[in-house]
Amino acid sequence: MVTLKGGTRPPWVGLGAAVWIQIASGNAYNFPLYSHSLKSVLGFSQQQLTMLGVANDIGENVGILPGIACNKLPPWVVLLIGAVFSFFGYGVLWLAVSRTVESLPYWLLWLALCVATNSCAWLATAILVTNMRNFPHSRGTVAGILKGYGGLSAAVYTEIFGILLHNSSSKLLLFLSLGIPILCILMMFAVRPCTPASGEDTAEHCHFLFIQAASVVLGLYLLTTTVLYHFVSLSSFVSYAFLVLMVLLLMAPLAIPLKMTLYPSNRSKLGALGQSVESMDKMEPLLTQSISATNLASFYESESVSDVDMLLAEGEGAVKKKRRPKRGEDFKFREALIKADFWLLFLVYFAGVGSGVTVLNNLAQIGIAQGAHDTTTLLSLFSFCNFVGRLGGGAVSEHFVRSRNIPRTIWMTFTQIIMILTYLLFASALDGTLYIATGVLGICYGVQFSIMVPTASELFGLKNFGIFFNFMSLGNPLGALLFSGLLAGFVYDNEAEKQHSTSCLGPNCFRLTFLVLSGVCAIGTVLSVVLTKRIKPVYEMLYSGGSFKLPQSSSH
Repeated sequence: MVTLKGGTRPPWVGLGAAVWIQIASGNAYNFPLYSHSLKSVLGFSQQQLTMLGVANDIGENVGILPGIACNKLPPWVVLLIGAVFSFFGYGVLWLAVSRTVESLPYWLLWLALCVATNSCAWLATAILVTNMRNFPHSRGTVAGILKGYGGLSAAVYTEIFGILLHNSSSKLLLFLSLGIPILCILMMFAVRPCTPASGEDTAEHCHFLFIQAASVVLGLYLLTTTVLYHFVSLSSFVSYAFLVLMVLLLMAPLAIPLKMTLYPSNRSKLGALGQSVESMDKMEPLLTQSISATNLASFYESESVSDVDMLLAEGEGAVKKKRRPKRGEDFKFREALIKADFWLLFLVYFAGVGSGVTVLNNLAQIGIAQGAHDTTTLLSLFSFCNFVGRLGGGAVSEHFVRSRNIPRTIWMTFTQIIMILTYLLFASALDGTLYIATGVLGICYGVQFSIMVPTASELFGLKNFGIFFNFMSLGNPLGALLFSGLLAGFVYDNEAEKQHSTSCLGPNCFRLTFLVLSGVCAIGTVLSVVLTKRIKPVYEMLYSGGSFKLPQSSSH
């Protein structure tokens, strides 16, 4: 742990750098941009291409190892591992697509794609875990910001692909194999753990509002330029100007540490306060720390320190036996696995993202089946609304959990009720409702991400949060496999066969799928109500008084 006080520049520099790495970690969204080249250049069948898509999803979402590594290694090492994975994985794909190396075996390309997209898990886990620990009082806000920028990464890559790389798949793969490692090397030392502030920082709220506003401006800008490219022919100069403006908007979060450098008055006061606290710590005996200091340290101490504390307590007769942690304290992974709340959160998240990713994976076919010719606009709309849901879900849940101690999962309940109605709207295929349903679903889908992340950290602690977060994330590929690969694909092919065509047209292509998805969200709604009632006492304990409070007892 680096001794850097909360409220100083380093945590905000780390958050600004994390925005760039979060964009880089969205590289798995690029599969549609180069998949056609894998099929045409390498001569793959549609089934082989579909299996490569499975490799893409597996690599992106299997992140148990990065979660474990975050507890053993400093963030820069975890980021470096992700950079290496990206370099070798996308490098092999570039060698194949560019014909630099002929006749690479299919299994090697499948494995290379798994490795390449697994860089997403390493990069995203490192920055999310580090920043959640650096800002423990604003977990929902931090999760919403980082996941929001993750939702925009597809649009950012699309702009780079069209303007800078001229729609070349081989250039994109080369860009990914070299650009992501270079970016990680430039940013990785800025993302470092810092001792969080012991109290509320009055400027913190304004700083977060600025970053949220900057991300909204970026999202609107990307949506506008994406739509504009489809209707207006722009010169090279204007296109490159748009690209430069996008880069400047991505740099906006770094304006906060810049402002703190140019106007250091508040920072110096905090620094003086931190020095006085440190001097007081030096005067106090080691074994007479305050309860609050001990609890704060429980987020970061190693197991050996915790065991020593427990042995001392046992020797003094304070405790007879090491007890299991309570909700709100730091859990080990095996301890969380036997908790009902852990599996309830997993199932609720699975219902939300598993059903949503099914629509996302088939959105182009859904649009064509319902008569929409410009499916790119449909995808852009979903992407932007997904970003709004991620950012808004984090901000709204943070407000209500602080002001009224309302568990964050209540917003998963509300959004999944809306998702039930949205799936029924999709199934009805009424004229003029396709874009409305797509936008609403995108918002609800994004909320699931920004709620799951801080909820997992609040219930089971930050110490092993990386493992919990990545285990919960398995709900995404599991839902894609069950509802998209098996259900939606089977129903679509059956309807296409009835029409004696390879492409299905009409509402029946996905009607049964949408009805099943609405049923899944109905189950998810019931489970989220149960979970919300169960964890309400935890939130009343943690957020009584309007701010996050560490548990008054700890198992560590």
